[in-house]
Order: sequence, then structure tokens, then C-alpha cells
Amino acid sequence: MLIELTALSAPDDPRLADYTSMTDVNLRKSLEVERGLYMAESTNVIIRALEAGHRPRSLMMAPRWLPDLEPLLEHFLGAADGGDTPVFIAPEELLESITGFHLHRGALAAMQRPELQAVTELLSSLGEGPKRVLILEDLVDHTNVGAAFRSAAALGADAVLVTPQCADPLYRRSVRVSMGTVFQVPWTRLDKWPAKDELHAAGFTLASLALSDDSVSLDEFITMPAMTAPDARLALIMGTEGDGLKKATIAQTDYVVRIPMMGGVDSLNVAAASAVALWATRTIGN
Repeated sequence: MLIELTALSAPDDPRLADYTSMTDVNLRKSLEVERGLYMAESTNVIIRALEAGHRPRSLMMAPRWLPDLEPLLEHFLGAADGGDTPVFIAPEELLESITGFHLHRGALAAMQRPELQAVTELLSSLGEGPKRVLILEDLVDHTNVGAAFRSAAALGADAVLVTPQCADPLYRRSVRVSMGTVFQVPWTRLDKWPAKDELHAAGFTLASLALSDDSVSLDEFITMPAMTAPDARLALIMGTEGDGLKKATIAQTDYVVRIPMMGGVDSLNVAAASAVALWATRTIGN
């Protein structure tokens, strides 16, 4: 259903409700949750969302990007014009005026937000054998959330859990920075935190990445039974930017692990630390 937009008939045109008033972050976050939607920006990200089985409510793009997307629309939606899914076509200047930002990757899709699994359901779905999950505690920067998901996908994490106050992985910037891997890695939001009993019941050892007097080096940790046992299950817990993990969280974990540092630097950005920890623990169960 190709719809060419040459001018807005009204600023509150109901066809464009998912895309308007997107410049205010707090408003946009509440609207996305209220409407049950998230935004997928760029052709590659839209492809990943469609491949994951997510359903688009509509798409918006400049005319020059339509030829790239037509085969995908036909494959996933059954018609090159989107079928029953509206595909809004307009000059880039008009698109920017509607959304409030420049679509430098050419296309934007308002996607139906999928219902999240319960934590116990997600963990039980991972199957047998060694497993690793990444837990993000109260991250506020959507860029860091997206980067952590990209590392989780690239370095073989089995799932990501985010705490109740953590930034939304399906926020537009998170999705874009992750290159769409938020659709690839199983994830859900914890109802309560800390969740020591729930994770222990699923067989996971909890390891906080933090600086403390009783911490063990990551180099040492990967040689310990918590990592080398054939049925090892590990939850790597990463703290918020600046303050790091809460003391209450560290107190409820089985190990506190530090990344060996040089050059007088005491810590890494949380997204970088996630990548290092995931790379070092990729040999779990061996």
C-alpha cells in the first residue's frame, strides 16, 4: 500500500501518529510503550526485525530507498508495495519535518513491540549445556545498551537480561547501535532486582564486574570451576555508567570479577567491559 506524501493535510494526521512528536525523548519513550511500538531505522535493521518475525505497523522512506526494500516487502509481507502495511513515500526533507530527525539510513519502520517472555520462561528455553547470560543493571545510555547487545550477539551470549530501571533495548538509538542484534539475542526485562534466587534456581553462577578488595582477576576467574565445569552457567552482571554496580547487587553475587587494567586506567566503559568479559568467558564449559 504505497502512499505518496507530498504535503501534510494536518499536523495530527492519524496515519502518521507513530512518527510525529519524536523529538522529545521522554514523550517519545512513553508513547512507544503506550502504543506498543518501537522504531527500526535503516534497511539492515528493518531486515533483521522482519527476519526475527516482528510485524511492521508501517514504513516510511525516501523514494530512492524503495527499490532496495521492495523485494524484502514482497518476501516478508507478501507484496512489493507492502500489501496491507502502509508504506509512506516522501522527500527526505518532508520526512525530517515529520519525524524530527534526519533519516540518514533512508528508511524507518514503526514495528509492533513483541511481548516479552517471563525470566523463568526465557532461561528454561535456553536448553542444556553451558550457558552465559549478560545482565545490564540500570544503564541509562541507549548507546551503551545497543553496544552491549551487539557484543552479546558477536561473542555468543545466550541471552541478555535488563533490570527494571535499565534503558529500553528497543529505543531507536539502542536498536541502531546494536545493528539490529537486539532482535537476534533472546532478552527480557527482570520484574525485580536483584534476582539471586531466580538465577540460582536456573543453575547460574552470578559474577559481578566491579572493583572491590575481594575481587578476582578475569584471567583467574576463567580457570575456576564456575567456568570450567561441563554444566557451567554464568550470569555476567554489568553496572550503570559512572557509579557501576550497586553494593546490594555485589553483596548477592557469587564472585566479584575485575578486568586487569594497564596505563593507570581503573575501568572501562560498560559496553567495552561487556565485550571484554564476554570474549574472555567464551570458553565456558571447557
